[in-house]
Amino acid sequence: MKIAVAQINSIVGDFSHNTEKIIEFTKKAEEAGCAAVFFPELAVCGYPPMDLLDQDVFTELNIRALRVLQKKLPHSIACAVGYVNRSRVLSGKSLVNAYGVIKDGALIFEQIKTLLPTYDVFDEARNFESASSWNVFEFCGERIGFAICEDAWRETETPGGKYAEDPVRRLMDQGITMLCVPSASPYYLQKHDARLRLASRIRRRGNVQFVYINAVGANDSIIFDGRSFVLSPSLNEGADDCFLLNAAAFTEDLLIFDSAAATAPAKAQKAPLQIAPSSPEEELDVLEEALVMGIREYMIKCGFSRCHLGLSGGIDSALAAFLAVRAVGAENVTCFSMPSRFSSPGSRDDAFSLSQNLGCRYETLPIESVFTAFLTSLEGVFEGRPFDVAEENLQARIRGVLLMAFSNKFNSMLIATGNKSELAMGYCTLYGDMNGALAPIGDLFKTEVFALCNQINKKRRAKCGKNVIPQEIIDKPPSAELRPNQKDQDSLPPYETLDDILRLYLFQNQSADEIALRGVDRDLVSSVIKTAARAEFKRRQAPPVLKVSPRAFGMGRRMPIARFVYEN
Repeated sequence: MKIAVAQINSIVGDFSHNTEKIIEFTKKAEEAGCAAVFFPELAVCGYPPMDLLDQDVFTELNIRALRVLQKKLPHSIACAVGYVNRSRVLSGKSLVNAYGVIKDGALIFEQIKTLLPTYDVFDEARNFESASSWNVFEFCGERIGFAICEDAWRETETPGGKYAEDPVRRLMDQGITMLCVPSASPYYLQKHDARLRLASRIRRRGNVQFVYINAVGANDSIIFDGRSFVLSPSLNEGADDCFLLNAAAFTEDLLIFDSAAATAPAKAQKAPLQIAPSSPEEELDVLEEALVMGIREYMIKCGFSRCHLGLSGGIDSALAAFLAVRAVGAENVTCFSMPSRFSSPGSRDDAFSLSQNLGCRYETLPIESVFTAFLTSLEGVFEGRPFDVAEENLQARIRGVLLMAFSNKFNSMLIATGNKSELAMGYCTLYGDMNGALAPIGDLFKTEVFALCNQINKKRRAKCGKNVIPQEIIDKPPSAELRPNQKDQDSLPPYETLDDILRLYLFQNQSADEIALRGVDRDLVSSVIKTAARAEFKRRQAPPVLKVSPRAFGMGRRMPIARFVYEN
Protein backbone atom coordinates (compact mmCIF):
# COMPACT_ATOMS: atom_id res chain seq x y z
CA MET A 1 0.00 0.00 0.00
CA LYS A 2 1.28 3.44 -0.94
CA ILE A 3 1.03 5.75 2.07
CA ALA A 4 1.81 9.44 2.66
CA VAL A 5 3.00 11.05 5.89
CA ALA A 6 1.80 14.66 5.99
CA GLN A 7 3.99 16.71 8.32
CA ILE A 8 2.03 19.98 8.65
CA ASN A 9 2.10 23.19 10.67
CA SER A 10 -1.23 23.74 12.44
CA ILE A 11 -2.23 27.00 14.15
CA VAL A 12 -3.97 26.59 17.50
CA GLY A 13 -7.65 27.45 17.09
CA ASP A 14 -7.46 28.39 13.38
CA PHE A 15 -9.79 25.69 12.12
CA SER A 16 -10.15 27.20 8.65
CA HIS A 17 -6.38 27.28 8.12
CA ASN A 18 -5.89 23.79 9.53
CA THR A 19 -8.67 22.15 7.50
CA GLU A 20 -7.45 23.84 4.32
CA LYS A 21 -3.95 22.55 5.03
CA ILE A 22 -5.24 19.01 5.61
CA ILE A 23 -7.25 19.09 2.39
CA GLU A 24 -4.29 20.51 0.44
CA PHE A 25 -1.89 17.79 1.59
CA THR A 26 -4.47 15.04 1.14
CA LYS A 27 -4.99 16.08 -2.47
CA LYS A 28 -1.24 16.00 -3.03
CA ALA A 29 -1.14 12.49 -1.60
CA GLU A 30 -4.07 11.47 -3.80
CA GLU A 31 -2.31 12.83 -6.89
CA ALA A 32 0.72 10.74 -5.96
CA GLY A 33 -1.44 7.62 -5.99
CA CYS A 34 -1.55 7.04 -2.24
CA ALA A 35 -4.27 4.94 -0.62
CA ALA A 36 -3.90 6.70 2.74
CA VAL A 37 -2.39 9.80 4.30
CA PHE A 38 -1.51 10.23 7.98
CA PHE A 39 -1.48 13.60 9.79
CA PRO A 40 -0.11 14.54 13.26
CA GLU A 41 -1.86 14.49 16.62
CA LEU A 42 -4.58 17.16 17.05
CA ALA A 43 -3.83 18.54 13.58
CA VAL A 44 -7.40 19.84 13.28
CA CYS A 45 -7.17 22.19 16.28
CA GLY A 46 -3.42 22.63 16.77
CA TYR A 47 -1.31 21.66 19.78
CA PRO A 48 -1.41 22.47 22.64
CA PRO A 49 -4.99 23.79 22.93
CA MET A 50 -4.59 24.17 26.71
CA ASP A 51 -7.60 25.75 28.43
CA LEU A 52 -9.28 26.63 25.15
CA LEU A 53 -10.71 23.17 25.78
CA ASP A 54 -12.78 24.68 28.60
CA GLN A 55 -14.68 26.72 26.02
CA ASP A 56 -17.51 24.71 24.53
CA VAL A 57 -17.37 26.75 21.32
CA PHE A 58 -13.80 25.49 20.75
CA THR A 59 -14.91 21.87 20.86
CA GLU A 60 -17.91 22.63 18.68
CA LEU A 61 -15.74 24.32 16.06
CA ASN A 62 -13.37 21.36 16.21
CA ILE A 63 -16.17 18.90 15.49
CA ARG A 64 -17.55 21.17 12.79
CA ALA A 65 -14.11 21.23 11.13
CA LEU A 66 -14.11 17.43 11.19
CA ARG A 67 -17.47 17.44 9.34
CA VAL A 68 -16.03 19.87 6.79
CA LEU A 69 -13.21 17.42 6.17
CA GLN A 70 -15.72 14.59 5.69
CA LYS A 71 -17.43 16.62 2.96
CA LYS A 72 -14.39 18.08 1.21
CA LEU A 73 -11.70 15.42 1.36
CA PRO A 74 -11.25 13.33 -1.81
CA HIS A 75 -13.12 10.02 -1.59
CA SER A 76 -10.41 7.93 -3.22
CA ILE A 77 -8.00 8.19 -0.26
CA ALA A 78 -8.24 7.47 3.47
CA CYS A 79 -7.24 10.43 5.64
CA ALA A 80 -6.12 9.79 9.24
CA VAL A 81 -6.11 12.92 11.39
CA GLY A 82 -6.06 14.04 15.03
CA TYR A 83 -8.81 16.13 16.65
CA VAL A 84 -10.74 16.79 19.86
CA ASN A 85 -13.99 14.93 20.32
CA ARG A 86 -16.59 14.53 23.03
CA SER A 87 -16.25 11.54 25.32
CA ARG A 88 -18.89 8.84 25.04
CA VAL A 89 -18.45 7.59 28.60
CA LEU A 90 -20.83 8.81 31.27
CA SER A 91 -18.18 9.60 33.90
CA GLY A 92 -14.82 11.31 33.83
CA LYS A 93 -13.67 14.10 31.55
CA SER A 94 -16.02 15.25 28.82
CA LEU A 95 -13.42 15.37 26.03
CA VAL A 96 -10.99 12.98 24.34
CA ASN A 97 -7.83 13.35 22.30
CA ALA A 98 -8.90 11.36 19.24
CA TYR A 99 -7.39 10.10 16.01
CA GLY A 100 -9.76 9.07 13.27
CA VAL A 101 -9.84 7.86 9.67
CA ILE A 102 -12.08 9.58 7.11
CA LYS A 103 -12.95 7.69 3.93
CA ASP A 104 -15.73 8.21 1.38
CA GLY A 105 -17.15 11.10 3.41
CA ALA A 106 -17.49 9.11 6.63
CA LEU A 107 -15.53 8.73 9.84
CA ILE A 108 -14.88 5.01 9.60
CA PHE A 109 -12.44 4.49 12.48
CA GLU A 110 -11.50 6.25 15.72
CA GLN A 111 -8.86 5.62 18.36
CA ILE A 112 -8.72 7.60 21.60
CA LYS A 113 -5.42 8.47 23.28
CA THR A 114 -4.71 6.41 26.37
CA LEU A 115 -1.75 7.90 28.19
CA LEU A 116 -2.30 11.55 29.08
CA PRO A 117 0.97 13.19 30.14
CA THR A 118 1.02 15.64 33.03
CA TYR A 119 4.74 16.44 33.16
CA ASP A 120 6.92 19.13 31.59
CA VAL A 121 4.78 21.25 29.20
CA PHE A 122 1.98 18.68 29.12
CA ASP A 123 -1.25 18.75 31.12
CA GLU A 124 -3.58 16.55 29.09
CA ALA A 125 -5.20 14.73 32.02
CA ARG A 126 -6.64 18.11 32.97
CA ASN A 127 -9.00 17.98 29.99
CA PHE A 128 -9.11 14.53 28.39
CA GLU A 129 -10.50 11.10 29.25
CA SER A 130 -8.35 8.04 28.50
CA ALA A 131 -9.16 5.26 26.06
CA SER A 132 -10.75 2.09 27.36
CA SER A 133 -10.39 0.04 24.15
CA TRP A 134 -7.73 -0.42 21.47
CA ASN A 135 -8.85 -1.34 17.99
CA VAL A 136 -7.08 -2.27 14.78
CA PHE A 137 -7.79 -0.51 11.50
CA GLU A 138 -7.78 -3.03 8.66
CA PHE A 139 -7.08 -1.40 5.32
CA CYS A 140 -5.59 -2.56 2.01
CA GLY A 141 -4.12 -5.71 3.52
CA GLU A 142 -2.56 -3.95 6.51
CA ARG A 143 -3.56 -4.22 10.15
CA ILE A 144 -2.82 -0.73 11.50
CA GLY A 145 -2.65 0.29 15.14
CA PHE A 146 -2.56 3.90 16.27
CA ALA A 147 -0.57 4.81 19.39
CA ILE A 148 -1.03 8.55 19.85
CA CYS A 149 2.25 10.21 20.92
CA GLU A 150 2.61 9.41 24.65
CA ASP A 151 0.98 6.00 24.08
CA ALA A 152 4.24 4.94 22.43
CA TRP A 153 6.50 6.50 25.08
CA ARG A 154 5.21 4.35 27.95
CA GLU A 155 8.37 2.30 28.33
CA THR A 156 10.64 5.33 28.71
CA GLU A 157 11.50 7.11 31.92
CA THR A 158 9.34 10.23 32.31
CA PRO A 159 9.05 12.70 35.18
CA GLY A 160 5.40 11.72 35.52
CA GLY A 161 6.22 8.16 36.52
CA LYS A 162 5.13 4.77 35.19
CA TYR A 163 1.87 4.03 33.41
CA ALA A 164 -0.21 0.98 34.26
CA GLU A 165 -1.58 0.53 30.75
CA ASP A 166 0.48 -0.42 27.69
CA PRO A 167 -1.35 0.60 24.48
CA VAL A 168 1.41 -0.67 22.18
CA ARG A 169 1.26 -4.16 23.70
CA ARG A 170 -2.54 -4.12 23.43
CA LEU A 171 -2.23 -3.41 19.71
CA MET A 172 0.57 -5.88 19.07
CA ASP A 173 -1.42 -8.62 20.81
CA GLN A 174 -3.99 -8.15 18.04
CA GLY A 175 -1.45 -8.87 15.31
CA ILE A 176 -0.88 -5.43 13.83
CA THR A 177 1.47 -5.14 10.85
CA MET A 178 1.95 -1.38 11.17
CA LEU A 179 2.18 0.90 14.19
CA CYS A 180 1.42 4.56 13.48
CA VAL A 181 2.42 7.13 16.08
CA PRO A 182 0.75 10.49 15.31
CA SER A 183 2.48 13.06 17.49
CA ALA A 184 2.88 16.65 18.54
CA SER A 185 6.30 15.95 20.00
CA PRO A 186 8.24 19.05 21.15
CA TYR A 187 11.84 19.50 20.15
CA TYR A 188 14.71 19.69 22.55
CA LEU A 189 18.39 18.90 22.19
CA GLN A 190 18.95 15.22 21.25
CA LYS A 191 15.19 14.53 21.21
CA HIS A 192 15.32 13.00 17.72
CA ASP A 193 17.94 10.46 18.82
CA ALA A 194 15.63 9.48 21.68
CA ARG A 195 12.72 9.00 19.25
CA LEU A 196 14.80 6.72 17.02
CA ARG A 197 15.89 4.59 19.97
CA LEU A 198 12.28 4.30 21.10
CA ALA A 199 11.09 3.35 17.62
CA SER A 200 13.81 0.75 17.23
CA ARG A 201 12.88 -0.93 20.53
CA ILE A 202 9.19 -1.03 19.66
CA ARG A 203 9.82 -2.17 16.09
CA ARG A 204 11.90 -5.05 17.34
CA ARG A 205 9.21 -6.08 19.84
CA GLY A 206 6.72 -6.84 17.09
CA ASN A 207 8.68 -6.69 13.82
CA VAL A 208 6.14 -4.20 12.49
CA GLN A 209 6.37 -1.15 10.26
CA PHE A 210 6.83 1.88 12.52
CA VAL A 211 5.43 5.17 11.18
CA TYR A 212 6.15 8.30 13.22
CA ILE A 213 4.12 11.35 12.16
CA ASN A 214 5.21 14.51 13.93
CA ALA A 215 3.92 18.06 13.87
CA VAL A 216 6.11 20.89 12.62
CA GLY A 217 6.09 24.59 13.50
CA ALA A 218 5.97 26.33 16.86
CA ASN A 219 3.25 27.48 19.23
CA ASP A 220 4.22 29.80 22.08
CA SER A 221 7.26 28.25 23.80
CA ILE A 222 7.01 24.86 22.12
CA ILE A 223 8.89 24.03 18.93
CA PHE A 224 7.89 21.08 16.77
CA ASP A 225 10.77 19.91 14.61
CA GLY A 226 8.87 17.51 12.34
CA ARG A 227 11.46 14.90 11.29
CA SER A 228 8.80 12.23 10.84
CA PHE A 229 10.20 8.85 9.86
CA VAL A 230 9.40 5.27 8.90
CA LEU A 231 11.22 2.16 10.08
CA SER A 232 10.73 -0.93 7.95
CA PRO A 233 10.11 -4.40 9.36
CA SER A 234 12.98 -6.84 9.01
CA LEU A 235 12.54 -9.69 6.56
CA ASN A 236 14.75 -11.83 8.77
CA GLU A 237 14.43 -12.11 12.51
CA GLY A 238 17.17 -10.20 14.29
CA ALA A 239 18.10 -8.12 11.27
CA ASP A 240 18.95 -4.47 11.71
CA ASP A 241 16.36 -1.77 11.27
CA CYS A 242 16.32 0.22 8.04
CA PHE A 243 15.22 3.75 7.36
CA LEU A 244 12.62 3.77 4.67
CA LEU A 245 11.97 7.47 4.94
CA ASN A 246 13.15 10.44 6.96
CA ALA A 247 11.25 13.72 6.74
CA ALA A 248 12.73 17.18 6.64
CA ALA A 249 13.39 19.14 9.82
CA PHE A 250 11.57 22.38 10.68
CA THR A 251 9.50 22.50 7.50
CA GLU A 252 6.30 20.98 6.18
CA ASP A 253 6.81 17.83 4.18
CA LEU A 254 4.86 15.10 2.41
CA LEU A 255 6.64 11.77 2.43
CA ILE A 256 5.46 8.78 0.43
CA PHE A 257 6.39 5.14 0.97
CA ASP A 258 5.24 1.68 0.06
CA SER A 259 4.23 -0.27 3.14
CA ALA A 260 5.28 -3.51 1.46
CA ALA A 261 8.72 -1.97 0.81
CA ALA A 262 8.56 -3.47 -2.69
CA THR A 263 9.77 -0.14 -4.04
CA ALA A 264 11.38 2.68 -2.12
CA PRO A 265 11.48 6.37 -3.01
CA ALA A 266 14.71 7.85 -4.27
CA LYS A 267 15.44 9.65 -1.01
CA ALA A 268 14.89 6.57 1.16
CA GLN A 269 17.88 5.26 3.05
CA LYS A 270 18.23 1.50 2.83
CA ALA A 271 21.34 1.19 4.93
CA PRO A 272 21.01 -0.33 8.42
CA LEU A 273 19.83 2.24 10.93
CA GLN A 274 22.69 3.51 13.05
CA ILE A 275 21.39 5.27 16.16
CA ALA A 276 24.62 6.94 17.14
CA PRO A 277 24.39 10.15 19.15
CA SER A 278 24.52 13.27 17.03
CA SER A 279 27.79 15.16 17.26
CA PRO A 280 27.87 18.40 19.28
CA GLU A 281 28.29 20.36 16.05
CA GLU A 282 25.27 18.68 14.46
CA GLU A 283 23.17 19.36 17.54
CA LEU A 284 24.19 23.02 17.53
CA ASP A 285 23.20 23.34 13.87
CA VAL A 286 19.80 21.83 14.63
CA LEU A 287 19.48 24.09 17.68
CA GLU A 288 20.07 27.14 15.49
CA GLU A 289 17.34 26.06 13.07
CA ALA A 290 14.96 25.41 15.96
CA LEU A 291 15.45 28.88 17.43
CA VAL A 292 15.10 30.56 14.04
CA MET A 293 11.84 28.78 13.37
CA GLY A 294 10.62 29.47 16.91
CA ILE A 295 11.08 33.23 16.47
CA ARG A 296 9.53 33.26 13.01
CA GLU A 297 6.52 31.20 14.02
CA TYR A 298 5.89 33.22 17.18
CA MET A 299 5.92 36.46 15.24
CA ILE A 300 3.70 35.21 12.43
CA LYS A 301 1.13 33.61 14.71
CA CYS A 302 1.05 36.65 17.02
CA GLY A 303 0.66 39.10 14.14
CA PHE A 304 4.11 40.74 14.11
CA SER A 305 6.13 41.39 10.97
CA ARG A 306 8.96 43.37 12.61
CA CYS A 307 11.04 43.01 15.75
CA HIS A 308 13.69 44.93 17.65
CA LEU A 309 16.08 44.52 20.57
CA GLY A 310 18.73 46.28 22.60
CA LEU A 311 22.20 45.54 21.26
CA SER A 312 24.65 45.95 24.12
CA GLY A 313 27.79 44.64 22.47
CA GLY A 314 27.54 41.48 24.58
CA ILE A 315 27.23 37.92 23.39
CA ASP A 316 23.58 37.33 24.38
CA SER A 317 22.12 40.23 22.42
CA ALA A 318 24.48 39.42 19.54
CA LEU A 319 23.10 35.89 19.28
CA ALA A 320 19.50 37.08 19.62
CA ALA A 321 20.03 39.65 16.85
CA PHE A 322 21.59 37.07 14.54
CA LEU A 323 18.70 34.65 15.09
CA ALA A 324 16.11 37.39 14.55
CA VAL A 325 17.68 38.44 11.26
CA ARG A 326 17.72 34.84 10.10
CA ALA A 327 14.10 34.43 11.16
CA VAL A 328 12.47 37.46 9.54
CA GLY A 329 15.14 39.18 7.44
CA ALA A 330 17.48 42.08 8.17
CA GLU A 331 14.99 44.59 6.77
CA ASN A 332 12.55 43.69 9.56
CA VAL A 333 14.97 43.92 12.50
CA THR A 334 16.03 47.08 14.35
CA CYS A 335 18.89 47.06 16.86
CA PHE A 336 19.28 49.80 19.46
CA SER A 337 22.47 50.88 21.17
CA MET A 338 21.57 52.61 24.44
CA PRO A 339 24.83 53.73 25.99
CA SER A 340 25.16 55.10 29.50
CA ARG A 341 28.10 56.60 31.39
CA PHE A 342 29.30 53.04 32.06
CA SER A 343 29.15 51.73 28.48
CA SER A 344 32.62 51.02 27.15
CA PRO A 345 33.65 52.30 23.71
CA GLY A 346 34.52 48.72 22.78
CA SER A 347 30.98 47.51 23.43
CA ARG A 348 29.49 50.32 21.35
CA ASP A 349 31.90 49.58 18.50
CA ASP A 350 31.20 45.84 18.69
CA ALA A 351 27.45 46.41 18.56
CA PHE A 352 27.83 48.61 15.50
CA SER A 353 30.11 46.09 13.78
CA LEU A 354 27.60 43.31 14.37
CA SER A 355 24.74 45.37 12.95
CA GLN A 356 26.84 46.07 9.87
CA ASN A 357 27.55 42.35 9.45
CA LEU A 358 23.84 41.56 9.81
CA GLY A 359 22.71 44.39 7.56
CA CYS A 360 19.92 45.45 9.91
CA ARG A 361 18.82 48.91 10.98
CA TYR A 362 20.92 50.33 13.82
CA GLU A 363 19.87 53.24 16.04
CA THR A 364 21.52 54.91 19.04
CA LEU A 365 19.42 56.12 21.97
CA PRO A 366 21.72 57.46 24.74
CA ILE A 367 20.16 57.11 28.19
CA GLU A 368 22.49 59.43 30.14
CA SER A 369 20.15 62.43 30.22
CA VAL A 370 17.20 60.27 31.26
CA PHE A 371 19.31 58.52 33.91
CA THR A 372 20.45 61.87 35.29
CA ALA A 373 16.84 63.09 35.44
CA PHE A 374 15.81 60.00 37.39
CA LEU A 375 18.71 60.38 39.82
CA THR A 376 17.76 64.01 40.34
CA SER A 377 14.18 63.03 41.13
CA LEU A 378 15.34 60.36 43.56
CA GLU A 379 18.16 62.24 45.29
CA GLY A 380 15.96 63.27 48.19
CA VAL A 381 14.74 59.79 49.10
CA PHE A 382 18.13 58.25 48.22
CA GLU A 383 20.10 60.82 50.27
CA GLY A 384 23.00 59.30 52.14
CA ARG A 385 22.73 55.99 50.34
CA PRO A 386 25.62 54.64 48.24
CA PHE A 387 25.30 53.75 44.56
CA ASP A 388 24.09 50.13 44.40
CA VAL A 389 21.76 47.77 42.60
CA ALA A 390 18.95 50.36 42.64
CA GLU A 391 20.88 52.67 40.32
CA GLU A 392 22.08 49.70 38.25
CA ASN A 393 18.55 48.45 37.67
CA LEU A 394 17.36 51.97 36.94
CA GLN A 395 19.50 52.00 33.80
CA ALA A 396 18.11 48.67 32.64
CA ARG A 397 14.53 49.89 33.24
CA ILE A 398 15.13 53.10 31.30
CA ARG A 399 16.27 50.97 28.36
CA GLY A 400 13.21 48.78 28.76
CA VAL A 401 10.88 51.80 28.68
CA LEU A 402 12.48 53.13 25.49
CA LEU A 403 12.35 49.76 23.77
CA MET A 404 8.68 49.30 24.69
CA ALA A 405 7.90 52.80 23.41
CA PHE A 406 9.29 51.81 20.02
CA SER A 407 7.21 48.63 20.17
CA ASN A 408 4.02 50.59 20.80
CA LYS A 409 4.72 53.22 18.15
CA PHE A 410 5.62 50.84 15.32
CA ASN A 411 3.94 47.54 16.31
CA SER A 412 7.37 45.95 16.49
CA MET A 413 7.93 42.92 18.72
CA LEU A 414 10.53 43.44 21.43
CA ILE A 415 12.90 40.51 21.89
CA ALA A 416 14.33 39.88 25.37
CA THR A 417 17.95 38.75 25.23
CA GLY A 418 18.54 37.00 28.58
CA ASN A 419 19.91 33.45 28.83
CA LYS A 420 18.92 30.58 31.11
CA SER A 421 21.84 30.99 33.51
CA GLU A 422 20.79 34.59 34.19
CA LEU A 423 17.11 33.68 34.53
CA ALA A 424 18.00 30.89 36.94
CA MET A 425 20.01 33.20 39.19
CA GLY A 426 17.78 36.25 38.86
CA TYR A 427 20.71 38.10 37.28
CA CYS A 428 18.28 40.20 35.25
CA THR A 429 16.07 43.23 35.83
CA LEU A 430 12.29 43.10 36.01
CA TYR A 431 10.74 45.72 33.69
CA GLY A 432 14.21 46.26 32.24
CA ASP A 433 16.19 43.74 30.22
CA MET A 434 13.42 41.19 30.95
CA ASN A 435 10.96 43.28 28.91
CA GLY A 436 9.78 41.70 25.69
CA ALA A 437 7.26 39.42 24.02
CA LEU A 438 9.66 36.51 23.61
CA ALA A 439 13.00 35.38 25.07
CA PRO A 440 14.42 33.21 22.27
CA ILE A 441 17.62 32.20 24.11
CA GLY A 442 16.03 31.99 27.56
CA ASP A 443 16.45 28.20 27.58
CA LEU A 444 20.15 28.29 26.66
CA PHE A 445 22.74 28.23 29.42
CA LYS A 446 25.51 30.79 29.00
CA THR A 447 27.99 28.10 27.99
CA GLU A 448 25.55 27.01 25.27
CA VAL A 449 25.31 30.61 24.06
CA PHE A 450 29.09 30.65 23.62
CA ALA A 451 29.08 27.25 21.91
CA LEU A 452 26.33 28.23 19.47
CA CYS A 453 28.01 31.55 18.60
CA ASN A 454 31.29 29.77 17.94
CA GLN A 455 29.54 27.22 15.72
CA ILE A 456 27.74 29.97 13.80
CA ASN A 457 31.04 31.73 13.17
CA LYS A 458 32.72 28.48 12.16
CA LYS A 459 30.10 27.89 9.48
CA ARG A 460 30.25 31.48 8.31
CA ARG A 461 34.06 31.38 8.00
CA ALA A 462 33.80 28.20 5.95
CA LYS A 463 31.28 29.89 3.68
CA CYS A 464 32.68 33.39 3.22
CA GLY A 465 35.94 33.54 5.14
CA LYS A 466 34.92 35.78 8.05
CA ASN A 467 32.91 35.81 11.27
CA VAL A 468 29.40 37.20 11.41
CA ILE A 469 29.58 37.73 15.19
CA PRO A 470 32.70 39.80 15.93
CA GLN A 471 35.26 37.74 17.82
CA GLU A 472 35.68 40.61 20.27
CA ILE A 473 32.10 40.02 21.46
CA ILE A 474 32.83 36.36 22.14
CA ASP A 475 36.20 36.94 23.79
CA LYS A 476 35.33 39.77 26.17
CA PRO A 477 34.39 38.92 29.79
CA PRO A 478 30.57 39.13 30.10
CA SER A 479 29.38 42.35 31.77
CA ALA A 480 26.10 44.17 32.28
CA GLU A 481 28.06 47.47 32.29
CA LEU A 482 25.83 49.06 34.93
CA ARG A 483 28.69 50.19 37.17
CA PRO A 484 32.41 50.85 36.65
CA ASN A 485 34.47 47.78 35.64
CA GLN A 486 31.55 45.43 36.29
CA LYS A 487 31.90 41.75 35.34
CA ASP A 488 29.28 38.99 35.61
CA GLN A 489 31.71 36.88 37.62
CA ASP A 490 31.67 39.54 40.36
CA SER A 491 28.18 38.28 41.23
CA LEU A 492 28.07 34.78 39.77
CA PRO A 493 30.30 31.69 39.84
CA PRO A 494 32.22 30.94 36.63
CA TYR A 495 29.61 30.02 34.03
CA GLU A 496 31.11 26.57 33.39
CA THR A 497 30.67 25.71 37.08
CA LEU A 498 27.31 27.44 37.42
CA ASP A 499 25.82 25.73 34.39
CA ASP A 500 26.99 22.29 35.54
CA ILE A 501 25.25 22.84 38.90
CA LEU A 502 22.08 24.14 37.25
CA ARG A 503 21.86 21.18 34.85
CA LEU A 504 21.98 18.71 37.73
CA TYR A 505 19.54 20.73 39.83
CA LEU A 506 17.01 21.62 37.11
CA PHE A 507 17.14 18.57 34.83
CA GLN A 508 17.90 15.76 37.29
CA ASN A 509 16.39 17.24 40.47
CA GLN A 510 19.59 16.46 42.37
CA SER A 511 20.03 17.78 45.90
CA ALA A 512 22.88 19.94 47.10
CA ASP A 513 24.50 16.91 48.76
CA GLU A 514 24.26 14.83 45.56
CA ILE A 515 25.77 17.61 43.46
CA ALA A 516 28.55 18.18 45.99
CA LEU A 517 29.52 14.50 45.68
CA ARG A 518 30.63 15.30 42.13
CA GLY A 519 33.41 17.44 43.55
CA VAL A 520 31.65 20.79 43.65
CA ASP A 521 31.97 22.97 46.75
CA ARG A 522 28.93 22.30 48.97
CA ASP A 523 28.52 25.92 50.06
CA LEU A 524 28.60 27.08 46.44
CA VAL A 525 25.93 24.57 45.45
CA SER A 526 23.77 25.66 48.38
CA SER A 527 24.14 29.30 47.39
CA VAL A 528 23.17 28.58 43.77
CA ILE A 529 20.07 26.62 44.76
CA LYS A 530 18.90 29.26 47.22
CA THR A 531 19.51 32.09 44.78
CA ALA A 532 17.63 30.26 42.03
CA ALA A 533 14.67 29.69 44.36
CA ARG A 534 14.55 33.33 45.43
CA ALA A 535 14.41 34.42 41.78
CA GLU A 536 11.19 32.51 41.10
CA PHE A 537 9.09 35.67 41.29
CA LYS A 538 11.11 37.19 38.45
CA ARG A 539 10.71 34.16 36.20
CA ARG A 540 6.95 34.17 36.77
CA GLN A 541 6.90 37.62 35.14
CA ALA A 542 9.36 36.82 32.35
CA PRO A 543 8.37 36.54 28.68
CA PRO A 544 7.96 33.03 27.27
CA VAL A 545 11.19 31.29 26.30
CA LEU A 546 11.68 28.95 23.36
CA LYS A 547 11.95 25.48 24.85
CA VAL A 548 15.06 23.66 23.63
CA SER A 549 16.00 21.67 26.74
CA PRO A 550 14.32 18.81 28.61
CA ARG A 551 13.06 21.33 31.18
CA ALA A 552 12.58 24.99 30.36
CA PHE A 553 11.46 27.77 32.66
CA GLY A 554 7.79 28.63 32.27
CA MET A 555 5.30 25.90 31.36
CA GLY A 556 7.87 23.17 31.91
CA ARG A 557 8.81 24.08 35.47
CA ARG A 558 5.96 25.28 37.63
CA MET A 559 7.20 26.14 41.11
CA PRO A 560 5.51 28.06 43.93
CA ILE A 561 6.91 31.55 44.46
CA ALA A 562 6.24 31.78 48.20
CA ARG A 563 7.84 28.65 49.61
CA PHE A 564 10.43 27.34 51.99
CA VAL A 565 13.72 26.75 50.18
CA TYR A 566 15.18 23.33 50.89
CA GLU A 567 18.23 21.80 49.30
CA ASN A 568 17.52 18.06 49.50
